[in-house]
Amino acid sequence: MAGANFEGVYGRNAVHEVLRAGRRKIYRLLVDHRAEPKGRLRDILELAETRSVPVRRVDRKALGAHEGNHQGVLAECSPFEYSHLTDILAIALQKQEPAFVLLLDLVQDPQNLGTLLRTAEAVGVHGVVIPSRHAAGITPAVVNASSGACEHLLVARENLHQAITTLKGEDVWITGLEGSPQAQPAHQLDLGGSMALVVGSEGSGLRRLVREACDYLLRIPMRGNVESLNAAVAGSIGLYAIWEARGYAGFSDAEDPAAPQAQEH
Repeated sequence: MAGANFEGVYGRNAVHEVLRAGRRKIYRLLVDHRAEPKGRLRDILELAETRSVPVRRVDRKALGAHEGNHQGVLAECSPFEYSHLTDILAIALQKQEPAFVLLLDLVQDPQNLGTLLRTAEAVGVHGVVIPSRHAAGITPAVVNASSGACEHLLVARENLHQAITTLKGEDVWITGLEGSPQAQPAHQLDLGGSMALVVGSEGSGLRRLVREACDYLLRIPMRGNVESLNAAVAGSIGLYAIWEARGYAGFSDAEDPAAPQAQEH
């Protein structure tokens, strides 16, 4: 694959979702020759056969140069393909749902980005917007951190201020996540309509111009001794608060997620 335009996605869950989503061209799989074809690896090999993806059994050292825990499997595939904000809004319109968008203001840590993408996919956001510069993109490390959830998401890479302006023009309310005294807890805000949640960077939070563009500021209540939550944790709580305000739209389980769960004694 020397000279080819590809990247190596590693980790069993990440590789499985790349195969399952079917959005990328997969050139071949490299699999540790000692790995037993069971569990998730069996699923990967079955999907590879279905998609006619070549599988090469290799020594584990051939995978060792890649960062993170590759778990004995690596997919050589085309780079992640970004979407546009207009595509995200079109999906909401197609589903006849109020828009639900996640905006990330200079989130730089791949683990945080991956966690937020995984939560965003879980709660049914229509898409994610990340800045075109000075922020983490969808790298193999992020795909791994998201357990492959980003493969099922539309992610746009655009100027955040322009994206906010576009969203406001489509009657989408902008809610910034912040711990300032001016911010309000979720139960004091109307989060049930078309909504975009903005999560700031790990160090400085929301930039001033982004904060000023927000219609609401959302605060996660805390009662412990630490002063703040990790950006990915706070963002995930904020996403679930908005999904709850939307009545857990799209939840397909027979049980009400808000109902008390019976406990065995």
